[in-house]
Amino acid sequence: MGLHGDGRGQARGRVARAGPRRSGGLRGGVAVFAAVAAVFTLTLPPSVPGGDSGELITAAHELGVAHPPGYPLFTLVAKLAIILFPFGSVAYRVNLLCGLFGAVAASLLFFTVFRLSGSYAGGILAAGVFSFSRLTWQWSIAAEVFSLNNLFVGLLMALTVHFEEAATAKERSKIAKIGAFCCGLSLCNQHTIVLYVLCIIPWILFQLLKEKELSLGSLLKLSLYFSAGLLPYVYLPISSYLNQARWTWGDQTTLLGFLTHFLREEYGTFSLAKSEIGSSMSKILLSQVTNMRTELSFNIQALAVWANICLARRDKQNPSLVWLFTGMFCIYSLFFAWRANLDISKPLFMGVVERFWMQSNAVVAVLAGIGLAALVSESNRVLNSNGLRCLEWLSASLFVVYQIYSNYSICDQRTNYVIDKFAKNLLASMPHDAIILLRGDLPGNSLRYMHYCEGLRPDISLVDQEMMTYEWYLPKMAKHLPGVNFPGNRWNPVEVILPSGVVTFNLYHFLEINKQFDPSSWESVANEEMWQARMKTPFFIFNLAETANMPSNVKAQLYTHAYNLYKEIVYLQKEHPVNWHKNYAIACERMLRLRERDANPEVLLSETIRHFRLYTQKAQNDPQLADILVALKHLRKELQSLRNMKNV
Repeated sequence: MGLHGDGRGQARGRVARAGPRRSGGLRGGVAVFAAVAAVFTLTLPPSVPGGDSGELITAAHELGVAHPPGYPLFTLVAKLAIILFPFGSVAYRVNLLCGLFGAVAASLLFFTVFRLSGSYAGGILAAGVFSFSRLTWQWSIAAEVFSLNNLFVGLLMALTVHFEEAATAKERSKIAKIGAFCCGLSLCNQHTIVLYVLCIIPWILFQLLKEKELSLGSLLKLSLYFSAGLLPYVYLPISSYLNQARWTWGDQTTLLGFLTHFLREEYGTFSLAKSEIGSSMSKILLSQVTNMRTELSFNIQALAVWANICLARRDKQNPSLVWLFTGMFCIYSLFFAWRANLDISKPLFMGVVERFWMQSNAVVAVLAGIGLAALVSESNRVLNSNGLRCLEWLSASLFVVYQIYSNYSICDQRTNYVIDKFAKNLLASMPHDAIILLRGDLPGNSLRYMHYCEGLRPDISLVDQEMMTYEWYLPKMAKHLPGVNFPGNRWNPVEVILPSGVVTFNLYHFLEINKQFDPSSWESVANEEMWQARMKTPFFIFNLAETANMPSNVKAQLYTHAYNLYKEIVYLQKEHPVNWHKNYAIACERMLRLRERDANPEVLLSETIRHFRLYTQKAQNDPQLADILVALKHLRKELQSLRNMKNV
């Protein structure tokens, strides 16, 4: 198997193995790259895929900033690909780039296994089984950041093996510096790799310390190389300062804005989403193991375990890279399961979570390749024969061929124009000079790509409704939307002037100031009908909660939904019917009686009093007027009592 022990014998063994393995590893790595690149290129989608692809391509095309943490390395390299590749659509060029990233990742996994075990078959098994799994294949041919992350996973493991093989202090120092730079650079893409970096760095430092090659000066140099790897993040404040991109995310011109973006505070630092309640840690771990069995097969999992068993039997006293890789896998899996705050019982969220399992699958594939080599080596030792080498090649080939056979039809995206047609049909249906309010990834990212990258419908304006709630959106984007009028600095359901001086506006005010329909047109009638339907919805929901026989938790959900809808309508549309003041006040009173954890009793009481009072002023002929005035008197006393209690 070729695992190493300590002492001078190990050093001599390193030198003896390094020559043939170095040349053989390079030749094999090039062959693996060519094979995987050919398959990935053959199955690339010709246009924009779904998910974040449209946004990432647009950010690269415009030299803007992508969603947190910004992905500066991917953005800059994708921009180069858009310029240098002379064929295909803008999306196809970035898809091709990601396919090449995936092929490089495969060659690095091969290199890692081959240099550790000396087995070509083991390396091909690791590279092929991982690359042609449904999950890896699917995300390696789309314009996403995952294939670049896979490349860095393979690169860090390959450099770690190369460091462990180094026979001289000079060589170890050189590889350590390159590795420190690559560790920093890897964090310019997907932050999940930090868990592998935090495992590898202490291991490298311990090896240098053991060899008596670690000093304060060398530690400072390694820190500088690591910091140099982070330099692509300088792109974020530069792009934000220039503000030339028609699509960008965030304001990184201040330290606070940069840190907010870098730490993903808008999504939740160290979490997949903000304010989401996810599945339990045990459920996510079990799903990961099940998904791994589906993606890689049970046999691959067994070979990965066998690699550790062989190590324990043959090299009990010496720490090894196999144990380091196993530790990386365990730490990553446990931490991710802890922080993945999404409900994986929902297919959409399951799809989000499973993408991050590729990082652990890559390590398992490497361990499986080492396990195959160890199994054959052990069998040959027991049988005192070398006759199992053909069986090793046969088993590796069968595993890889089966992966391709099983997943080719699913991952072949050559004729996939679904998102392309969706976006083009939407744009084609819009009237001239339309303002399109975007909400959600699918319409938002696909329309941005078509409008900004392909140049379709230059007459229309794209305004992101959700982004308007962020303080940075209008100061950054308003100048790129000259045909759109904004009646304030930020969108908010309730129009107020914030303590910071920011003026908020609601959707109704935004639509009024940008109204483009003649009052007598059918478009104006349709717009009014939609508002009327929206206003009737909370009445129906509230009435259902009042009259239907149902569990208390369901009733509470209906009351809460009706309250939120009433609140939005009352503050959104100034010309609403008078009775909506009373309806909203009653909804506030019901919420008050529910005693929901997130509800503020003082705010609810104040809202109830305010809108009952407005109703009594405008509806003098209501037969219930006297009862409402009595209720108002009681509610004011209740509010005063509540405030007195708070003061005490």
